[in-house]
Amino acid sequence: MPGTQTVKRPRPIESMAAPRFAAGVRPYREAYWDPGYEPNPTDILCAFRIQPKPGVDFVEAAAAIAAESSTGTWTEVWSNALTEIERYKARCYRIEGDIAYIAYPIDLFEEGSIVNIMSSVVGNVFGFKAVAALKLEDMRIPYALVKTFPGPTTGIENERARLNKYGRPLLGGTVKPKLGLSPRPYAKVVYECLVGGLDTTKDDENMNSQPFNRWRDRFLFVMEAVRKAEAETGEAKGHWLNVTAPTTEDALERTEYAAQLGSRYIMSDYLTMGFAAHQSVVNRAVKLGLMVHVHRAMHAVIDRQKHHGISFLVLAKWLRLAGGDHLHTGTVVGKLEGDRAATMAIADMLRKDVVPANPSVGLYFDQEWASLKTVFPVASGGIHVHHIPALYAIYGNDAFWLFGGGTHGHPGGSRAGARANRVATEAIAQGLTLEQAAKDCPELREAMELWKDISFED
Repeated sequence: MPGTQTVKRPRPIESMAAPRFAAGVRPYREAYWDPGYEPNPTDILCAFRIQPKPGVDFVEAAAAIAAESSTGTWTEVWSNALTEIERYKARCYRIEGDIAYIAYPIDLFEEGSIVNIMSSVVGNVFGFKAVAALKLEDMRIPYALVKTFPGPTTGIENERARLNKYGRPLLGGTVKPKLGLSPRPYAKVVYECLVGGLDTTKDDENMNSQPFNRWRDRFLFVMEAVRKAEAETGEAKGHWLNVTAPTTEDALERTEYAAQLGSRYIMSDYLTMGFAAHQSVVNRAVKLGLMVHVHRAMHAVIDRQKHHGISFLVLAKWLRLAGGDHLHTGTVVGKLEGDRAATMAIADMLRKDVVPANPSVGLYFDQEWASLKTVFPVASGGIHVHHIPALYAIYGNDAFWLFGGGTHGHPGGSRAGARANRVATEAIAQGLTLEQAAKDCPELREAMELWKDISFED
């Protein structure tokens, strides 16, 4: 009939089900334990410390980790036939003591995403009933994947050039008390530290935008103090303004405002804020020409236990990929937990382009950084003038030393404490002793006398 339309019915959807397959449950080791495998240069390699539950075979536990963090599940599934499982699956390829080495094909990971690495490698397997404890000790990020990450915004060499500060570690101080000061008194403390000799001051990890100190007011008054200190000392000065916020949008707004005020610096709590938000902040900082100081608040929840969690070495590697110009690493000699050799290895990981494997300090793989910029390791937590010789032996020149109580606890106040730290640091960097430096610096003599018996050794 004229005008009649023929309605075409959709064809039935063809079943994608494969012919009957070998269903059932097989040991993980049959598919994911591959001791003959030679890792590909593009594989992500992980070293897991595994403590199986009693009665669970170690090889089976290691293979289960490889399976369930890549393509495997607890039973055979017909849909394996729809892809190249051999191409995409992870493999446990070596076991040494309680360390299992697992290789992951690079195509399992989204480019430039720490979030995806975490979701894949540590996202689910830590809750397995088969393991009593599991720790990711090290990760080799392949060169090809490193090149997809932004890395630090500035780097050690460029930061020194911007500030025209050479020949010694850079010095900072956290404002104390870290909470409770309103913006104007807070800025007064910043000013005293900077004119006393510190290069920068900083917000502490939990100074965000509380009722007693809203972020806009703090940023404004602090930058007034910075400009005044620069004018009086003739040196580049600054304050690391903490942009950590409830949402990524808030963090970016604070970053923009810091730049509008003329700050060179912002600060991020990268673990509590999360890698997605942190990397967004870093990306914006690059566009605005800002340097980023990174606090590691919450790290010990993740890394402190010997047999469970993620080592700080891995957390530091992820930070260098995601971006940041300074990273807190502990002090060894201060009030926070930290092994000397392991801390030095982390400092190397932040400052060198190639770091060779050294299992004795937790480096299970060679790591190439593909010319990513470097990161200042930050020594912080309970340090004072008597620690400076040991800090210099551990870190050398390319480090950032952060004196909080070791500045403000000086009998003469923050300005005197800052001068004591500056004079002591310059002396040690020049090969002198604290005693030699103290002859012409009463502030240093007072600091040495006050804290001569204070240490944080067990």
